Amino acid sequence: MGLIWLVPFGGAALYALLGVNRIRRRGGRISRQMHSLQPDSTVPPMAFGTHREAPPVSPETSILARPPDHHPSLAGLLRTGREVTGLSLVEGNRIQLLIDGDETYPAMLEAIRSARESIGLSTYIFDTDEAGEPFIEALADAVRRDVRVRVLIDAVGGLYSSPPAPRLLQARGVRTASFLKSFLPWRAQYLNLRNHRKILVVDGRTGFTGGINIRAGCLSTAPHGRIQDLHFLVEGPVVSHLVASFAGDWVFTTGELLEGEAWLPALDPQGNIAARGVSDGPDEDFETLRWTLLAALASAEHSVRILTPYFLPDQTLVAALSLAALRGVTVDIVIPEHSNLRVVGWAMLGQIRQVLKFGCRVWLTPHPFDHSKLMIVDHAWTLFGSGNWDPRSLRLNFEFNVEAYDPDFAARAEMVVWEKIGRARRLTIEEVDAWSLARRVRNGLAWLGSPYL
Repeated sequence: MGLIWLVPFGGAALYALLGVNRIRRRGGRISRQMHSLQPDSTVPPMAFGTHREAPPVSPETSILARPPDHHPSLAGLLRTGREVTGLSLVEGNRIQLLIDGDETYPAMLEAIRSARESIGLSTYIFDTDEAGEPFIEALADAVRRDVRVRVLIDAVGGLYSSPPAPRLLQARGVRTASFLKSFLPWRAQYLNLRNHRKILVVDGRTGFTGGINIRAGCLSTAPHGRIQDLHFLVEGPVVSHLVASFAGDWVFTTGELLEGEAWLPALDPQGNIAARGVSDGPDEDFETLRWTLLAALASAEHSVRILTPYFLPDQTLVAALSLAALRGVTVDIVIPEHSNLRVVGWAMLGQIRQVLKFGCRVWLTPHPFDHSKLMIVDHAWTLFGSGNWDPRSLRLNFEFNVEAYDPDFAARAEMVVWEKIGRARRLTIEEVDAWSLARRVRNGLAWLGSPYL
C-alpha cells in the first residue's frame, strides 16, 4: 500500500503483477470442464475447484462412535475437514513414516521399478545429483516398459538444478512439464506462486507424500548442507486424493486429462487408518490448510505438537496457539535453531515472544537443518505433508497434506517429535527478553517481510 500511494505508477504496476489472483479464474474454468467430462466419477475432481466426495469405505459417523479415548473431542475437526476440503474421510488406509532420504528414496524407487500402469511424480526440487540420477534412470526404464509416466516440476524449484532435470528426463523419453513456467512479461506474476507439493503415485494404488525433495542433501551421507526430513508411504482409498491433486496440477499445466483404470483403479482397504487429503493453494482451495490448522487448535484438549522448519504464523494462528495454551493444552513447537534461510530464521525469532508469553513451549533443534513437517493433536490426529507454518505455504504455494485419525499412527509420529525434542534446547521468554536491541530490531525488520519469505 505504501508503494501504491508513494509511487503511483510503479506501485500500480507491481499490484497488477503480484496482487491479482488469475490462478483462481483459470482453475475454476478447468474444474468446470473436468466436471462435465466425468459426471459419474467417484473420486475427487482432478483440478482446482469444486470437490465431489470420494465414497468412504465405511460411514464417517462410525469414527465418532468409537471409544472417546481413540478420538477425544475431534468431532468438530472431522466436520470442519469435510466442509473445508469437500472430501469425506476415508477409512482402510495404511501409512508408513519414512525418515530422511535414506528410507524414502529406496521405497520410492522400488515403487517406480514395480510400476505396471502409471507413475505420477510432482516435486518442488529435482536435483540431478547422486539422489536424482537413480530416479531419472528408474523413470526412463518405466517408459521403456510402456508405463504411463508423468513428471511435474515447479518452474522456480527447477532452477536449483544444473543441468535441469526436465531436460534430462525429456531426453530419456519421460514426459515432463514445468509448473507455471513462462518467459512472457505479462505472466511474471506467476513467479511468486509455486507448486510446493511432493506427490508420487504409482498405478493409482501406492502413494508417497511429505516434505522431501529429490536431492542429495536429504541423505545421511551428504558431505555438507545435510537436511533432515520426513516422508510417508500411503496405501488404501486415500491414495485417490493424492491422484486427484497430481492430476489436477497436470491438466492445469499441460491440458492432458489423466483418466481410466491406469490412474484411478478401485482401491481396497489396506489398513485401519482413517485419512483425508488436504489440498491448498491460491485457487479454489485457498486457505484450506490454514482453516485445518485453526480447527485442530480449537479442538485440542490435551496436547499439540508442531514440527516445522518455518514458523511464521499470522496473528489469528498466534491467537489460536495462545488460547490453546491458556486452556491448559500443552503446546510444543519444534523449529530449527539455525535456519537454512538466514532472513527467515531472523523473522521467526522476531515474533516468537508472542507464543512464549502465553505458555507455548518452543524447542530449537541443532544442526543439521530439520525440514520436517508434522502436527499431532491429543495423541490421535496427525497432519503431515508439504505445508509449512508460514504465509507462503498458507497463501501463495500449492501444497498437499494428509490428516490421519489413528492413535497408533499418532504415537509413532509423536515418538519422532520427542526424539527431536530430546536433542533440542528450550527457548525461554527470559532469553528472548535478554536479547540486545540490535538483535531485536534486526529480527523485527525481517518479520516485516514475512508475507513473501
